[in-house]
Amino acid sequence: MTSGSFQPAARPARRTVVAAAGAAGLAAALTACGGSDDTSDDAVAAATSPEAAGTDAGSSGGAALASTSDIPEGGGKVFADRKVVVTQPSPGEFKAFSATCTHQGCAVKNVADGVINCPCHNSNLSITDGSVSSGPAREPLPAVQITVDGESITLA
Repeated sequence: MTSGSFQPAARPARRTVVAAAGAAGLAAALTACGGSDDTSDDAVAAATSPEAAGTDAGSSGGAALASTSDIPEGGGKVFADRKVVVTQPSPGEFKAFSATCTHQGCAVKNVADGVINCPCHNSNLSITDGSVSSGPAREPLPAVQITVDGESITLA
Protein backbone atom coordinates (compact mmCIF):
# COMPACT_ATOMS: atom_id res chain seq x y z
CA MET A 1 0.00 0.00 0.00
CA THR A 2 1.01 3.53 -0.55
CA SER A 3 0.87 6.12 2.07
CA GLY A 4 -0.22 8.93 -0.29
CA SER A 5 -3.55 10.62 0.32
CA PHE A 6 -6.52 10.22 -2.00
CA GLN A 7 -6.96 13.25 -4.31
CA PRO A 8 -10.30 13.65 -6.16
CA ALA A 9 -10.19 14.54 -9.87
CA ALA A 10 -10.10 18.28 -10.58
CA ARG A 11 -13.46 19.80 -11.56
CA PRO A 12 -14.31 23.17 -12.96
CA ALA A 13 -15.20 25.80 -10.41
CA ARG A 14 -18.85 26.77 -10.00
CA ARG A 15 -18.09 30.24 -11.41
CA THR A 16 -16.72 28.68 -14.62
CA VAL A 17 -19.80 26.50 -15.06
CA VAL A 18 -22.20 29.44 -14.54
CA ALA A 19 -20.24 31.67 -16.95
CA ALA A 20 -20.24 28.95 -19.63
CA ALA A 21 -23.99 28.41 -19.27
CA GLY A 22 -24.62 32.15 -19.53
CA ALA A 23 -22.46 32.43 -22.65
CA ALA A 24 -24.28 29.51 -24.27
CA GLY A 25 -27.66 31.09 -23.49
CA LEU A 26 -26.56 34.44 -24.91
CA ALA A 27 -25.28 32.78 -28.08
CA ALA A 28 -28.59 30.96 -28.52
CA ALA A 29 -30.58 34.17 -28.03
CA LEU A 30 -28.44 36.11 -30.51
CA THR A 31 -28.73 33.34 -33.08
CA ALA A 32 -32.52 33.28 -32.73
CA CYS A 33 -32.85 37.08 -32.99
CA GLY A 34 -30.36 37.45 -35.78
CA GLY A 35 -30.68 36.18 -39.26
CA SER A 36 -28.80 35.97 -42.43
CA ASP A 37 -27.57 39.29 -43.72
CA ASP A 38 -26.69 37.44 -46.90
CA THR A 39 -27.61 39.61 -49.84
CA SER A 40 -26.32 37.16 -52.39
CA ASP A 41 -26.64 37.81 -56.08
CA ASP A 42 -29.32 35.09 -56.22
CA ALA A 43 -31.49 36.91 -53.66
CA VAL A 44 -31.10 40.24 -55.44
CA ALA A 45 -31.75 38.62 -58.83
CA ALA A 46 -34.89 36.97 -57.50
CA ALA A 47 -36.14 40.28 -56.11
CA THR A 48 -35.59 42.09 -59.40
CA SER A 49 -36.62 39.35 -61.80
CA PRO A 50 -39.47 40.06 -64.19
CA GLU A 51 -41.57 37.45 -62.40
CA ALA A 52 -41.03 39.17 -59.04
CA ALA A 53 -41.96 42.48 -60.59
CA GLY A 54 -45.15 40.97 -61.94
CA THR A 55 -44.28 40.96 -65.62
CA ASP A 56 -43.76 38.14 -68.08
CA ALA A 57 -40.13 37.36 -68.81
CA GLY A 58 -40.67 37.51 -72.56
CA SER A 59 -42.66 40.73 -72.68
CA SER A 60 -41.19 44.02 -73.78
CA GLY A 61 -43.20 45.98 -71.26
CA GLY A 62 -45.81 45.59 -68.59
CA ALA A 63 -49.27 46.90 -68.06
CA ALA A 64 -49.63 50.42 -66.74
CA LEU A 65 -48.37 50.55 -63.17
CA ALA A 66 -49.49 54.05 -62.24
CA SER A 67 -50.21 57.51 -63.47
CA THR A 68 -47.54 60.13 -62.88
CA SER A 69 -50.07 62.02 -60.76
CA ASP A 70 -50.25 59.00 -58.39
CA ILE A 71 -46.63 59.53 -57.32
CA PRO A 72 -46.14 62.54 -55.01
CA GLU A 73 -43.17 64.86 -55.54
CA GLY A 74 -40.48 64.13 -52.97
CA GLY A 75 -42.20 60.84 -52.15
CA GLY A 76 -43.37 57.66 -53.75
CA LYS A 77 -45.76 54.76 -53.71
CA VAL A 78 -45.28 51.06 -52.95
CA PHE A 79 -46.95 48.58 -55.30
CA ALA A 80 -46.83 45.49 -53.08
CA ASP A 81 -48.56 43.24 -55.61
CA ARG A 82 -45.87 44.07 -58.19
CA LYS A 83 -43.03 44.14 -55.61
CA VAL A 84 -41.89 47.56 -56.76
CA VAL A 85 -41.75 51.06 -55.30
CA VAL A 86 -41.92 54.10 -57.59
CA THR A 87 -40.56 57.45 -56.40
CA GLN A 88 -40.45 61.02 -57.66
CA PRO A 89 -37.34 62.59 -56.08
CA SER A 90 -37.76 65.82 -58.03
CA PRO A 91 -40.56 67.12 -60.26
CA GLY A 92 -40.91 64.93 -63.35
CA GLU A 93 -38.11 62.53 -62.35
CA PHE A 94 -39.41 59.00 -61.67
CA LYS A 95 -37.37 56.13 -60.24
CA ALA A 96 -38.31 52.56 -59.39
CA PHE A 97 -36.75 50.06 -57.02
CA SER A 98 -37.41 46.57 -55.76
CA ALA A 99 -39.85 46.67 -52.84
CA THR A 100 -37.92 43.87 -51.11
CA CYS A 101 -35.58 45.19 -48.41
CA THR A 102 -32.00 44.01 -48.80
CA HIS A 103 -31.62 43.44 -45.06
CA GLN A 104 -33.76 40.35 -44.57
CA GLY A 105 -36.17 40.33 -47.48
CA CYS A 106 -39.15 42.07 -45.89
CA ALA A 107 -41.46 44.09 -48.10
CA VAL A 108 -41.01 47.84 -47.73
CA LYS A 109 -44.13 49.50 -46.34
CA ASN A 110 -44.33 53.15 -47.39
CA VAL A 111 -42.51 56.26 -48.52
CA ALA A 112 -42.33 59.31 -46.24
CA ASP A 113 -39.96 62.23 -45.66
CA GLY A 114 -37.79 61.36 -48.65
CA VAL A 115 -37.13 57.75 -47.62
CA ILE A 116 -38.52 54.32 -48.37
CA ASN A 117 -39.36 52.63 -45.06
CA CYS A 118 -38.97 48.95 -44.18
CA PRO A 119 -41.12 48.08 -41.15
CA CYS A 120 -39.28 44.91 -40.13
CA HIS A 121 -36.14 46.51 -38.70
CA ASN A 122 -36.64 50.20 -39.53
CA SER A 123 -34.26 50.47 -42.45
CA ASN A 124 -34.69 53.69 -44.45
CA LEU A 125 -33.64 53.90 -48.10
CA SER A 126 -33.25 56.95 -50.35
CA ILE A 127 -35.97 57.75 -52.88
CA THR A 128 -33.27 59.10 -55.20
CA ASP A 129 -31.07 56.04 -55.66
CA GLY A 130 -32.26 53.35 -53.22
CA SER A 131 -29.15 53.77 -51.07
CA VAL A 132 -29.28 53.13 -47.33
CA SER A 133 -30.13 56.24 -45.30
CA SER A 134 -30.19 54.31 -42.02
CA GLY A 135 -29.75 50.61 -41.29
CA PRO A 136 -29.59 47.82 -40.43
CA ALA A 137 -29.77 47.29 -44.22
CA ARG A 138 -26.32 47.66 -45.76
CA GLU A 139 -27.09 47.30 -49.46
CA PRO A 140 -29.20 49.64 -51.63
CA LEU A 141 -32.49 48.59 -53.14
CA PRO A 142 -31.93 47.29 -56.68
CA ALA A 143 -33.23 49.60 -59.41
CA VAL A 144 -36.16 48.41 -61.51
CA GLN A 145 -36.58 49.66 -65.08
CA ILE A 146 -39.70 51.72 -65.76
CA THR A 147 -40.95 53.66 -68.74
CA VAL A 148 -42.75 56.98 -68.45
CA ASP A 149 -44.88 57.74 -71.50
CA GLY A 150 -46.94 60.89 -71.02
CA GLU A 151 -48.90 60.33 -67.80
CA SER A 152 -48.40 56.54 -67.75
CA ILE A 153 -45.70 54.67 -65.79
CA THR A 154 -45.09 51.05 -66.82
CA LEU A 155 -42.54 48.42 -65.91
CA ALA A 156 -40.02 48.17 -68.75
